[in-house]
Amino acid sequence: MTPRIVEIEEKTFIGTSVEMSYSDNKTGLLWSTFMPRRNEIKNRLNPNELVSLQGTDTAILMSDFSFTNIFEKWALAEVSSFEEIPEGMKLFTLGAGKYAVFTHKGSGEEGFIKTLTFILESWLPISGFSLDNRPHFEVLGEKYHRTNPASEEDVWIPIK
Repeated sequence: MTPRIVEIEEKTFIGTSVEMSYSDNKTGLLWSTFMPRRNEIKNRLNPNELVSLQGTDTAILMSDFSFTNIFEKWALAEVSSFEEIPEGMKLFTLGAGKYAVFTHKGSGEEGFIKTLTFILESWLPISGFSLDNRPHFEVLGEKYHRTNPASEEDVWIPIK
């Protein structure tokens, strides 16, 4: 699995968030409340893409990883402008930076954990890069289908 190395400019999103840990995973709750309201978001850049983002002021550092660490998880849509934010949603600005972008194929949490393990334990140590303390996220596009084994999503890992 070879990533694309991408330098991004600042991005603006609108969505909802929840504080959680991996031992108290609230991902299903987050997305079940966001999905019925996603079309309320005006000025979406790509109506076929959503973003699942972990971390805010500080990203989840794998060196400090624990299943009980509390972090903020977001369900987001990227927008071109944010004059109208639907009630109960918030603005999120992702700063510019460099990312390694991997395509994860398959469905289910177990396969996704294998992809992350490969990225962090196999690719990263020999890549010449190190993790940057910024949010990491997944772009869920047209090929993403939560329960389909042929599902694809892009995993964005902050690097420096």
